[in-house]
Amino acid sequence: MIIAIIKEMRIYQWVKNTLIFVPLLLSHTYTDLDMVSVSLIAFVAFSLCASSVYIINDLCDVESDRKHPVKKFRPIAAGLLPPFAAKMAALFLFVIALSVALLVNQEFVLVFLAYFILTFAYSFGLKELAIIDVLILGGLYTLRIIAGIYAIDADMSFWLLVFSLFIFISLAMLKRFIELKNMEGRNEEKMTRRGYEVGDADLISKMGIVSSYIAILVIALYIHDPLVAAKYSTPIWLWFVIPAMLYWLSRIWLIANRGQLHEDPVLFALRDKASYVVVIVCLVSVLVAI
Repeated sequence: MIIAIIKEMRIYQWVKNTLIFVPLLLSHTYTDLDMVSVSLIAFVAFSLCASSVYIINDLCDVESDRKHPVKKFRPIAAGLLPPFAAKMAALFLFVIALSVALLVNQEFVLVFLAYFILTFAYSFGLKELAIIDVLILGGLYTLRIIAGIYAIDADMSFWLLVFSLFIFISLAMLKRFIELKNMEGRNEEKMTRRGYEVGDADLISKMGIVSSYIAILVIALYIHDPLVAAKYSTPIWLWFVIPAMLYWLSRIWLIANRGQLHEDPVLFALRDKASYVVVIVCLVSVLVAI
């Protein structure tokens, strides 16, 4: 039972919540131990909340998951975790997550609750609305960054939020594109509990690719902004982020188009050596620029 709950928590997905640390890096306060501690607490709160929502989502999707070639092995769909136990686990995780969130500040708690409510609404119906679903997913990623901003009381960055929205909408489109390509291989026509059909794959890929390149353009405009450049000692190093991100986004879409990408881009990135190289290049570029 415990093992089944831990598996349902999808701890590997917690990597998404590292976005909370982005404001810490860009505000140049990563050497302040108090700021780092607060960000860590915020990370734990969001991670436990996310695990709670994953369980709720799987409870909602149990019937469709049982028909899926990969998701049918999830504990709830496979019958390894009874629905009642899953509900209790989700409730327990949320209560603990909220308790941790209260250790940060009021603004952070409000963002935390907004995140939970939106993910809850997504699981119970909004995921079935085409386009709306990917906009929500992009918004949820951006909420993580906003949470990180409020956690350390950093300045709200217009450039950061716009970049976040476009790049994560692109990745949400990527996930839908992969699912549609896999459906095509199984001779299925319509996605269960989603508002998409197999014939939408080409359009979804075009929208996702355009969104990813707009995100790169936002980075260029951010670097070129005189007010932003003044915050860095050698801002020219930031330009190395652009070719690194262009390579990674173009490559991941190319691999997806070839049908060689797992349904979850996060899993792919965690197992892909090139992704780690890109992260290191971007991180080093920012740190040297600072």
